[in-house]
Amino acid sequence: MTRPLRSRLSALRARVGNRLARHFGSQPHRLATERPMVSFTFDDAPESAASVGAPMLEDHGGRATFYIAGGLLNRWSGDWNGIGESDVVALHGRGHEIACHTFSHPRVTELGAAALTAEIEANRRALQALDASIRLENFAYPYGLASVAHKKLLKATFRSSRGIVPGVNHGVIDLQFLRATPLVCAHIDHAGIDRAFDEARATGGWLIFYSHDVAGSPSPHGCTPALLRHALEAASRRQIPIITVAQALQQAGAGLS
Repeated sequence: MTRPLRSRLSALRARVGNRLARHFGSQPHRLATERPMVSFTFDDAPESAASVGAPMLEDHGGRATFYIAGGLLNRWSGDWNGIGESDVVALHGRGHEIACHTFSHPRVTELGAAALTAEIEANRRALQALDASIRLENFAYPYGLASVAHKKLLKATFRSSRGIVPGVNHGVIDLQFLRATPLVCAHIDHAGIDRAFDEARATGGWLIFYSHDVAGSPSPHGCTPALLRHALEAASRRQIPIITVAQALQQAGAGLS
């Protein structure tokens, strides 16, 4: 089998596995609140998410959840510079949530249970070595690709796992497949952001945004400061609280026991 064919088959298996994970192996939970809320999340932690994005949230009285892969710290991704160890410590100290994105950012769909466990533990050791008070309570699937086979393992390890399927989480949600809307210039505009907030307010649901870098000329996976500012101001106008994933889970009645 040629390498291109193997790559296409692997991508197809990942897409099929992710679609199955939407419907099977769920951890259902009924939201304990009907008050809308919003969480802003950043994956991989580009340096600009910390230096530009985090202060913008703080200016609006909010904090973000940073899904960090320890193996990407201080590395050039091809699109952005990764944050450094001191940035992680500073974000944590200012009240932003540090969450898990595996250590080396592999597709979960290509890992066995032992390999995924090793990735999670490697990331936990790396981040807690920076600050022992960091607790990795929540997870995001690298590339947004979930796996039915691993949802039980993740349920035993994390309070939640987040994907990249758009939509507002409301009513009965799957804690191991949280929906998230792209705050990405290539995928959403001001009107789309407003529609997402209006849906959250109408359903009393939990809106989660995800992005990567925050720059004047962002990567295909990031947003401009102007787009982030519009989303923050949209939340403020509707009086929707900006809270971390961990805080939202607490309000939703899915906090740590």
